[in-house]
Amino acid sequence: MQTLNNENLSTIKTIQNDSFKIGSRTFSSRLLVGTGKYKDLQQTGEAIEASGAEIVTVAIRRTNIGQHRDQPNLLDVISPEKYTILPNTAGCFDADTAIRTCQLSRELLDGNNLVKLEVLGDQETLYPNITATLVAAQKLIEDGFEVMVYTSDDPIVAKELVSMGCVAIMPLGSLIGSGLGLLNPHNLSIIIENTKAQNIPVLVDAGVGAASDAAIAMELGCDGVLMNSAIANANDPVLMAHAMKHAIWAGRASYLAGRMPKRKMAVPSSPQTGYFFQ
Repeated sequence: MQTLNNENLSTIKTIQNDSFKIGSRTFSSRLLVGTGKYKDLQQTGEAIEASGAEIVTVAIRRTNIGQHRDQPNLLDVISPEKYTILPNTAGCFDADTAIRTCQLSRELLDGNNLVKLEVLGDQETLYPNITATLVAAQKLIEDGFEVMVYTSDDPIVAKELVSMGCVAIMPLGSLIGSGLGLLNPHNLSIIIENTKAQNIPVLVDAGVGAASDAAIAMELGCDGVLMNSAIANANDPVLMAHAMKHAIWAGRASYLAGRMPKRKMAVPSSPQTGYFFQ
């Protein structure tokens, strides 16, 4: 059995300290998590802590972070001093509503300008309305926001969002809350390849159902994964959060290590010369 030498240990340490940038900010954890669908705020806090996430996304139109003083406040269990609170525009079906929601979040979070934009097309699929997304993204960027954008897995749309100045591209793996995994990994690979030169991170957003889905996304070369339902809807959300944390790490390490080439035919694992007997 091969033992770990200093070079091996150095490589593992490098992966553990493998940071990446989103806009003007730097993060170590490549797992981003949401706050919806948990049974209560206590479970929310426990699962998010177990995930090791640094970025926690909050649906401003559905979650109280101070706008309703007589209701439980999410920030009581998810402290802005510990986590980067990422406001999102979930539930917005037009550009104007999404823009106003981001502006409200900036007021509630003391001038925070990092937002996750999503403009949805319909209630049934929650698929992004790309036309409205492009309009909202442009106006928010002009207003000084750093925009992380939920989008389709269309490489041309991703290029347009990068060119206008979005700080992260977030193509869906499959429909929000579906747990179907990554249905079009080839398109995701094209988006990743196209954004390398601009150094804009690509994060899978939506569709993850199991730890293996998260690992696959990272093995493709994604910079991170955002998820909510996969953890919150698990039988044991805290344990699933642990699983996702390790899946992200394993997938990233696998990507950096470089997988073996795929072959059509078998190749023996053991040497074909130097037999002890014939």
